[in-house]
Formats: sequence, structure tokens, C-alpha cells
Amino acid sequence: MNTKKKTILITGASRGIGRGIANRFMTPDYNLVLTCHKNVHLLEELKDSAKEQGIACLTFAGDLGNPDCVMDLFDQVEKTFGGVDILVNNAGISYVGLISDLTFEQWNQIVSTNLSSAFYCSKLASASMIRNHAGKIINISSVWGVAGASMEVAYSATKGGLNAMTKALAKELAPSNIQVNAIACGAIDTDMNKCFSEEDIQMLIDEIPADRLGTPADVGEFVHQLSEANSYLTGQVIQFDGGWI
Repeated sequence: MNTKKKTILITGASRGIGRGIANRFMTPDYNLVLTCHKNVHLLEELKDSAKEQGIACLTFAGDLGNPDCVMDLFDQVEKTFGGVDILVNNAGISYVGLISDLTFEQWNQIVSTNLSSAFYCSKLASASMIRNHAGKIINISSVWGVAGASMEVAYSATKGGLNAMTKALAKELAPSNIQVNAIACGAIDTDMNKCFSEEDIQMLIDEIPADRLGTPADVGEFVHQLSEANSYLTGQVIQFDGGWI
């Protein structure tokens, strides 16, 4: 029986969906690599929790939209764990507003955080996966990458790009026994929704057949299921929205 621990890298792990994923994988079966951009204290809380459970955990703070930063991250991962077995591209930001109010700088920041970071991490993570002839890349996308959302043009565009990247990369890496899939999340109960009033949230819930928002723990459990899924499952963008869209 193979008891080798797998190393999972989760970007944007300090809060919300990323934290939910990190908590699900905080077991003796995994080495954790957790990243964030600014919320270092929240990331260190996760590291302390892992340490208490005897789980190896490497944390990294930086802008993963910067390729030099990503190369630094993977250099540390290679030295610490020898590579990545599972990559979860979760880092993401949003902007809600009219396109006329969206600045060029905000557009570039959203593209850098939501899409470029996933490309950089996938490019570097695939090296050890190809070497091992095994690996999983799981991209955290959104239903707005499929359907598009009014007043969320930049966010929708980056998630649509992530979905297309998922399908293309899956075809490229399948011969190396690496599976690439995306989870197109619906309305998940995270800080990203704090811009909406309680009335807006309730109206949203009324539209969802499952009659509730999803939780970070829900997404974490689904990511875990995908990480252990049959190797023939690849190139899929799976809507995870309670029947909403």
C-alpha cells in the first residue's frame, strides 16, 4: 500500500473558499502549501493549526500575479516537498460596478489575480507532475464564467478564461496522466458577498433551488472528491451552484 503523503498547494488560502479547502485537506495524508497576498496572520493561524496536528505546512505570502513571485514560491516548494501533487488555483478578487467605472488598473489587477496567477502556478506545478506521471489541477471558477454577470464584466471574463484554460490544459496534460478540472461555484457564503445587503442575499437565496448559499466547507469537500476522482475525469467545468444557473 502506498502511504506517501501528497503535497497540495492552495492559493488564496487565508479566507473564504481557500480556507475551507485548506481545512478539508488538513489531515495526516497531506503536506500543505498555503498562500495569500496580504492576510498573513490568517494564514499563520492555519499553519499553527496544522502544526498542532503534526501536519507539515509551508506558507507563502505574495502576489501570484507576479511571475517572479510564483517562481520563488515553487522554488521553496521544490526544496521543502520535492514538488506538487495537487494544485488548487483559488486566488481571486472581484469588482462589482459598471464597465464605465472600471479603471484600466482594476481590470489589469483582476486579470492578474484571477487568471495570470492560475497560468503561472499551473505551468510550474506541471513540471513535477509530468515527472511523476500523475497530478491534479483544480481551478476554482464561477458560474459567471459560464453565463456572464451584469456589472461583473472583468470577473466574468477572467473566470471564462479560466474555464477555457481548464479545457485546453486538460487535453495537453492528459497523456502525462494529469487531470485538470474546474469548479464553477455559484453563490458561496464568503466575504466577497459583503457588498450585498441582507435583503439582496435573501433575494438571491430565493432564486436558488437548494434554498441556501453554498459554504466554503461545501467547496472544500468537493475539491477533495475531485482530487481522488477517476483519472478519466478531466477537462470538465462542473457547476456547483445548488441548481441556480
